[in-house]
Amino acid sequence: MAKHTITLIPGDGIGPEIIAATVRTIEATGVDIEWETHIIGAQALEKFGTTIPDATIESIKRNKVALKGPLTTPIGKGFTSVNVGLRKALDLYANVRPVKSLPNVPSRYPELDLVIVRENTEDLYSGLEHIVVPGVVESIKIITEKASTRIARYAFEFAKREGRKKITAMHKANIMKLSDGLFLECFYNVAKDFPDIEADDKIIDNACMQLVMRPEQFDVLVLENLYGDIVSDLCAGLIGGLGLAPGANIGEIGAVFEAVHGSAPDIAGQGIANPTAIMMSGWLMLRHIGEKDAAERAEKAMMDVFVEGKVRTKDLGGTASTADFANAIIDKLKQ
Repeated sequence: MAKHTITLIPGDGIGPEIIAATVRTIEATGVDIEWETHIIGAQALEKFGTTIPDATIESIKRNKVALKGPLTTPIGKGFTSVNVGLRKALDLYANVRPVKSLPNVPSRYPELDLVIVRENTEDLYSGLEHIVVPGVVESIKIITEKASTRIARYAFEFAKREGRKKITAMHKANIMKLSDGLFLECFYNVAKDFPDIEADDKIIDNACMQLVMRPEQFDVLVLENLYGDIVSDLCAGLIGGLGLAPGANIGEIGAVFEAVHGSAPDIAGQGIANPTAIMMSGWLMLRHIGEKDAAERAEKAMMDVFVEGKVRTKDLGGTASTADFANAIIDKLKQ
């Protein structure tokens, strides 16, 4: 059996608790993993004087993969987003967010199963801003042929690999004819190389309405950075919230798997956080490193726990602790 070395970033707030539960469930699959623990964010700033220490980046580059808990980013002041900084440092250009309804979790669309592929390196989300004169701020939206082509190709190759049939590009090219127009043009250029996969596009405001009204029409979505950030949270809401949505950031030199929700400092240390999102990110990670069998067994064990509905965390109307939920999955894996 192959041995894997993986960078582990526990994160802030509830991060260490849900990461610990996830590590236990991953180890229960029998996959041989050595974890290299590193810190980033506020903890690293306090200890090393930087939010993203070189040692952390070097560890991810060396191991090619990391599992990361949520981080706290100050709003409107303080240091810039560490998540954005990490993506830039490692050129993690593809943000992948599967959105799938879970059994026994109330949602409007119990059959929903789609995947969001978000460009992760440019666009307005990059935070390139400056004050022109007092009272006037300019934010710069950059869209390049290189990044747009790369994300489109990733989306089509992902769809082909996963047996998905259709990809929809979401944009505002009717207004931003040059920037979003370029993104759309690159998308259709790449689509020519994948004749077996249906390609279409929707204007972003209409797309959001369609997602709320008839999400079953979508399969894989590909979006620029800012639209992708907004739409992926919208879609998480369709299945019960961010606590149930896994995420992956993929690049040429490494991949970081993470829960997409925040660090929830209000419940940190109480042992009641729902670890579902980070666990599902862990299953994505197992697939990424070639441990597909372990990923499928872990996913089935989790689904069995949801189907039974006996062990549920507080946010889903139950009384189970973070550790209880992990234990229930581990028990299923042993059966």
